[in-house]
Amino acid sequence: MEIHSAFAANGLTLWWDQPAGSPENAEYAVLLDGREIGHTNRTHYALEAPGPDRAHDIRVLMNGKEIGCTRARPGFQRRRLNVKDFGALGDGKTMDTKALQAAVDRCGPDEEVYLPAGVYLTGALRLHSDMALCLAQGAVLQGTQDPKDYLPKIRSRFEGTEMECYQSLLNLGEMDHAAGPNCRNVLIYGKGVISGGGQELALGIIDAEKKRLEAYLASLGDKIREYENDHTIPGRARGRLINLSNCENIRITGLTLQNGASWNVHMLYSRNIVTDHCVFRSEKVWNGDGWDPDSSECCTLFASEFHTGDDSVAIKSGKNPEGNRIHRPTRHIRVFDCVSEYGLGIAIGSEMSGGVEDVKIWDCNLAHSLYGVQIKATKKRGGYVKDISVRDSVLSRFLACAVLYNDDGEGSDVPPVFSDFCCERVRFTGWARDYWEKEDHPVPGIDVSGFDVPGYEARDMRFSDCVLEEHATVSLRRCRQIALDVRKAE
Repeated sequence: MEIHSAFAANGLTLWWDQPAGSPENAEYAVLLDGREIGHTNRTHYALEAPGPDRAHDIRVLMNGKEIGCTRARPGFQRRRLNVKDFGALGDGKTMDTKALQAAVDRCGPDEEVYLPAGVYLTGALRLHSDMALCLAQGAVLQGTQDPKDYLPKIRSRFEGTEMECYQSLLNLGEMDHAAGPNCRNVLIYGKGVISGGGQELALGIIDAEKKRLEAYLASLGDKIREYENDHTIPGRARGRLINLSNCENIRITGLTLQNGASWNVHMLYSRNIVTDHCVFRSEKVWNGDGWDPDSSECCTLFASEFHTGDDSVAIKSGKNPEGNRIHRPTRHIRVFDCVSEYGLGIAIGSEMSGGVEDVKIWDCNLAHSLYGVQIKATKKRGGYVKDISVRDSVLSRFLACAVLYNDDGEGSDVPPVFSDFCCERVRFTGWARDYWEKEDHPVPGIDVSGFDVPGYEARDMRFSDCVLEEHATVSLRRCRQIALDVRKAE
């Protein structure tokens, strides 16, 4: 098994997949150059950076047996470019965009843009390959609420459709679904806060787009009923908090990420994106997702906390014929040691026409969420969701179903395929937390429904050594080949 490692400042973080067949409450020992340095019951471990004189051998043992090793190269101390030396004031009143962008543009591979304590008011910023951005404790990178500060628009994808969108607060890479990465090796870290313009910015963009699209919206007539509400079409132009398009080897760690105009971290056509030890906040933001891998590969999220106005995590891969045609699946996604205190939980879909596969979730507490883990699609999406695993977690519920919203546009000739799901040692509370009122109401703990077309039932699902709390139930419709090893809580 591969042990992953990454440096930030003077620290080294290790993480690894939960081994197949691992026992409940497994203990891991970490060895540095043959010497045991610590234990953990989680699949990640942080330590001070080893000496810079040479590479170091790191081994991880589970219950005394080695499960993997890595050779950690020495980290290096980046030279800091203090944004105040570029004219940034950080007083929360002065626009610091030009000064911050100047520091970013100057930053070289062995340097980092450094924000000391203060509130740095800014519009959109563009980061580049081979750089770092560090926010000290007490530093707030604060996006404005004025849509004009996020122009000109850039190519992006929102809710499965490629289109022109307002820029995000932080923008990395240029979107091209036919190409590979064009932005690489970026570290965004620290103990500070990256904060967007939130719902106020979202409404400003929606108002501007309604005016721009006035004739088109009027021409839709009754077709407008296919949309969630009258904000749906103009709202698709909103930027995110952090936009990663065609990116590779990006790490975001240690920060509070909050109040994007829509989603907070969106990785599109990207790979090897790691987010860890972050707090996500967007409680009153419409579509305020936390972390959204979209037609991306090898994306990892761990040791993070969610208070979101929509999905904590939303895994996507395009919508209807465009998603089928581009056919860039989202795969090899890992989410572990995360907790949702407010929001919908972890979602796969509803935009999944390019396919979603190999998603592993473990050591997560999603009891205080509306849906727990939800797999969702409209009947005309096409595509597939397969090889989904949830282990050693607490969920409000596991839900796989068809949905009716976000269903505009031409459809696929066939429904999606839901298959190969596994929940092992999972506890289902059967209490769904309303993410607006923060009130709990009873729901089935396991609720799975396939599509009402022969051959498109949900299939090949296994629930092993799972527990239903007292009132929680199981609901299975249009399913086949389901194995249930479920017991009531004592």
